[in-house]
Amino acid sequence: MAAVTLARLTELAGQPLGHTEWREMTQARVDAFADVTEDHNYIHVDPERAKGSPFGGTIAHGYLTVSLLAPITQSLLEVCDARTSINYGMDKLRFPGPLPVGTEFRGAAAIADVATIAGGAQVKLAVTVEVRNAPRPALAAEVLLRFYA
Repeated sequence: MAAVTLARLTELAGQPLGHTEWREMTQARVDAFADVTEDHNYIHVDPERAKGSPFGGTIAHGYLTVSLLAPITQSLLEVCDARTSINYGMDKLRFPGPLPVGTEFRGAAAIADVATIAGGAQVKLAVTVEVRNAPRPALAAEVLLRFYA
Protein backbone atom coordinates (compact mmCIF):
# COMPACT_ATOMS: atom_id res chain seq x y z
CA MET A 1 0.00 0.00 0.00
CA ALA A 2 1.18 3.48 -0.81
CA ALA A 3 0.87 5.72 2.26
CA VAL A 4 1.32 9.36 1.34
CA THR A 5 0.43 12.81 2.60
CA LEU A 6 -1.85 15.21 0.75
CA ALA A 7 1.12 17.44 0.01
CA ARG A 8 3.03 14.61 -1.67
CA LEU A 9 0.18 13.12 -3.72
CA THR A 10 1.19 14.99 -6.88
CA GLU A 11 4.58 13.23 -6.77
CA LEU A 12 2.77 9.92 -7.38
CA ALA A 13 1.03 11.05 -10.59
CA GLY A 14 1.73 8.48 -13.28
CA GLN A 15 2.94 5.89 -10.78
CA PRO A 16 1.56 2.35 -10.35
CA LEU A 17 0.26 1.47 -6.89
CA GLY A 18 0.60 -2.28 -7.35
CA HIS A 19 -1.83 -5.13 -6.85
CA THR A 20 -4.08 -6.47 -4.12
CA GLU A 21 -3.97 -10.09 -3.04
CA TRP A 22 -5.79 -12.69 -5.15
CA ARG A 23 -9.27 -13.54 -3.82
CA GLU A 24 -11.88 -16.01 -4.98
CA MET A 25 -15.24 -14.91 -6.36
CA THR A 26 -17.77 -17.18 -4.68
CA GLN A 27 -21.33 -18.09 -5.58
CA ALA A 28 -22.38 -17.07 -2.06
CA ARG A 29 -21.10 -13.52 -2.66
CA VAL A 30 -22.83 -13.34 -6.05
CA ASP A 31 -26.09 -14.66 -4.57
CA ALA A 32 -25.96 -12.16 -1.70
CA PHE A 33 -25.40 -9.31 -4.16
CA ALA A 34 -28.31 -10.55 -6.29
CA ASP A 35 -30.57 -10.53 -3.24
CA VAL A 36 -29.55 -7.01 -2.19
CA THR A 37 -29.90 -5.55 -5.70
CA GLU A 38 -32.84 -7.71 -6.83
CA ASP A 39 -30.89 -8.70 -9.94
CA HIS A 40 -31.45 -12.45 -10.23
CA ASN A 41 -30.44 -12.90 -13.87
CA TYR A 42 -29.71 -16.61 -14.33
CA ILE A 43 -26.16 -15.91 -15.54
CA HIS A 44 -25.42 -14.85 -11.97
CA VAL A 45 -27.51 -17.14 -9.76
CA ASP A 46 -28.36 -20.38 -11.60
CA PRO A 47 -25.18 -22.47 -12.02
CA GLU A 48 -26.91 -25.27 -13.95
CA ARG A 49 -28.67 -23.02 -16.45
CA ALA A 50 -25.60 -20.76 -16.77
CA LYS A 51 -23.55 -23.73 -18.00
CA GLY A 52 -25.39 -23.27 -21.31
CA SER A 53 -24.67 -19.53 -21.46
CA PRO A 54 -21.81 -17.98 -23.42
CA PHE A 55 -19.91 -17.85 -20.11
CA GLY A 56 -20.12 -21.58 -19.35
CA GLY A 57 -21.15 -20.90 -15.75
CA THR A 58 -22.22 -18.17 -13.40
CA ILE A 59 -20.44 -14.83 -13.38
CA ALA A 60 -20.30 -11.92 -10.98
CA HIS A 61 -22.56 -8.97 -11.71
CA GLY A 62 -20.74 -6.07 -13.33
CA TYR A 63 -21.94 -3.83 -10.51
CA LEU A 64 -20.71 -6.32 -7.92
CA THR A 65 -17.31 -5.95 -9.54
CA VAL A 66 -17.71 -2.14 -9.35
CA SER A 67 -18.48 -2.42 -5.64
CA LEU A 68 -15.09 -4.09 -5.14
CA LEU A 69 -13.39 -0.85 -6.18
CA ALA A 70 -13.80 0.66 -2.70
CA PRO A 71 -11.81 -2.01 -0.85
CA ILE A 72 -9.34 -2.30 -3.75
CA THR A 73 -8.54 1.42 -3.82
CA GLN A 74 -8.49 1.67 -0.02
CA SER A 75 -5.96 -1.14 0.20
CA LEU A 76 -3.70 0.37 -2.48
CA LEU A 77 -3.71 4.06 -1.50
CA GLU A 78 -3.75 5.63 1.94
CA VAL A 79 -3.59 9.39 2.33
CA CYS A 80 -2.44 9.38 5.93
CA ASP A 81 -3.23 13.01 6.79
CA ALA A 82 -6.63 13.20 5.07
CA ARG A 83 -9.42 13.88 7.53
CA THR A 84 -11.91 12.23 5.20
CA SER A 85 -12.22 10.85 1.70
CA ILE A 86 -15.07 10.21 -0.71
CA ASN A 87 -15.72 8.34 -3.93
CA TYR A 88 -16.39 11.22 -6.30
CA GLY A 89 -17.29 9.22 -9.40
CA MET A 90 -15.80 7.74 -12.53
CA ASP A 91 -14.71 9.12 -15.85
CA LYS A 92 -14.78 5.73 -17.56
CA LEU A 93 -16.09 2.26 -16.79
CA ARG A 94 -15.84 -0.86 -18.94
CA PHE A 95 -16.35 -4.60 -18.41
CA PRO A 96 -13.94 -6.14 -20.97
CA GLY A 97 -14.39 -9.70 -19.69
CA PRO A 98 -16.43 -11.72 -17.21
CA LEU A 99 -15.54 -12.51 -13.61
CA PRO A 100 -16.56 -16.18 -13.39
CA VAL A 101 -17.62 -17.66 -10.08
CA GLY A 102 -14.84 -19.87 -8.73
CA THR A 103 -12.01 -17.84 -10.28
CA GLU A 104 -9.54 -15.63 -8.49
CA PHE A 105 -9.44 -11.88 -8.98
CA ARG A 106 -7.27 -9.01 -7.80
CA GLY A 107 -7.19 -5.27 -8.19
CA ALA A 108 -4.46 -3.13 -9.72
CA ALA A 109 -4.23 0.65 -9.79
CA ALA A 110 -2.07 3.53 -10.93
CA ILE A 111 -2.42 7.22 -10.17
CA ALA A 112 -3.35 8.82 -13.48
CA ASP A 113 -3.76 12.39 -12.26
CA VAL A 114 -3.84 14.55 -9.13
CA ALA A 115 -5.62 17.90 -9.00
CA THR A 116 -5.91 20.43 -6.21
CA ILE A 117 -9.47 21.10 -5.05
CA ALA A 118 -10.80 23.37 -2.31
CA GLY A 119 -9.72 21.77 0.96
CA GLY A 120 -7.79 18.87 -0.53
CA ALA A 121 -6.99 16.88 -3.64
CA GLN A 122 -8.78 14.88 -6.31
CA VAL A 123 -7.05 11.72 -7.49
CA LYS A 124 -7.85 9.89 -10.70
CA LEU A 125 -6.92 6.22 -10.47
CA ALA A 126 -6.70 3.88 -13.45
CA VAL A 127 -8.02 0.67 -11.89
CA THR A 128 -8.45 -2.83 -13.24
CA VAL A 129 -9.95 -5.95 -11.74
CA GLU A 130 -7.89 -8.79 -13.15
CA VAL A 131 -9.00 -12.42 -13.37
CA ARG A 132 -6.30 -15.03 -12.94
CA ASN A 133 -5.34 -16.58 -16.31
CA ALA A 134 -7.90 -14.51 -18.23
CA PRO A 135 -6.91 -12.58 -21.35
CA ARG A 136 -8.87 -9.46 -20.35
CA PRO A 137 -9.72 -7.81 -17.03
CA ALA A 138 -13.25 -8.01 -15.68
CA LEU A 139 -13.26 -4.25 -15.14
CA ALA A 140 -11.30 -1.21 -16.26
CA ALA A 141 -12.19 2.16 -14.78
CA GLU A 142 -10.99 5.66 -14.16
CA VAL A 143 -12.00 6.26 -10.56
CA LEU A 144 -12.15 9.69 -8.95
CA LEU A 145 -11.42 9.98 -5.24
CA ARG A 146 -11.37 13.15 -3.17
CA PHE A 147 -9.23 13.54 -0.07
CA TYR A 148 -9.85 16.41 2.35
CA ALA A 149 -7.48 17.91 4.93
